[in-house]
Amino acid sequence: MTTETAIAVPPQSGRLPAWNARLPRSLFSLRSRRAAISVVLALLFWQIGATSSGWLGVRLPVVGALPSPVAVFVAWSHLINDRGYWQSWYLSFVRVTLGFATAAVVGVPFGLLLTINPTFRGISFPVFEVLRPIPPLAWVPASIIFWPTQELSIDFVIFVGAFYTIVINVLGGAQAIDIRLVQAARSMGASRWNIFRRLILPGVLPSMCVGFEVAIGITWEVVVAAEMISGGGSAGTAAAGGGLGFFIWNSYVGGAYPNIVVGMISIGIAGYLSSVSVRAMASRLTPWLRLR
Repeated sequence: MTTETAIAVPPQSGRLPAWNARLPRSLFSLRSRRAAISVVLALLFWQIGATSSGWLGVRLPVVGALPSPVAVFVAWSHLINDRGYWQSWYLSFVRVTLGFATAAVVGVPFGLLLTINPTFRGISFPVFEVLRPIPPLAWVPASIIFWPTQELSIDFVIFVGAFYTIVINVLGGAQAIDIRLVQAARSMGASRWNIFRRLILPGVLPSMCVGFEVAIGITWEVVVAAEMISGGGSAGTAAAGGGLGFFIWNSYVGGAYPNIVVGMISIGIAGYLSSVSVRAMASRLTPWLRLR
């Protein structure tokens, strides 16, 4: 009588080839493949539209006026060794970080005070609501008058752009807390500090983190416009760099249109990196949300 021994073979589905076994699986996920395809299609459409007047005889609207991706790549390769280009990156990053951090340090306590102190809310909130609809860029002329240097005026405008968003999200998070939880905590003898620390603050954190993500995007929009209007701040020369906003404006004045697109893409990359950093910080502040 013979017995047959079955050899278990591990399933091959979902395994990475040997040459890329150490690479993260997220690189080969369906979502990543779709993102790569969308980028390739966008670049292809851009290239076809930008060169349409040469091979089609008709320039397509909007995209036909842009420099081609090839021209932008060539211009970018020349800027890699340009010190002023990287100084523009650095200046914009420093301004955004400083303005955003100041808005968070001021806005979060201000929003919490509006939440827990009715007297303070009654005095401060009407003024806050009157000033909130004013666009951040409308503050540029006034900030140039108020502050002794253009650098401080740019930082102030960035602060204004992020401040109101953070405060509104803190208030929204506080209003979303079920009042019955507060009443239950009071009925069990919890102090005001314990209610704030264990109930209000954790309840506000998710909404506050959303405000951070929105605010960091607004700061990049504001810094570009502020740098254009103010002429780059205290380093407003092409050689020294004046921020990415001034880099774009200087490229437009000089007729270097591919550099304009390079500056725009640079802002998109910088904004993406900033948003990723803020999301990582938010994930650490709200670890219970990662379990969902």
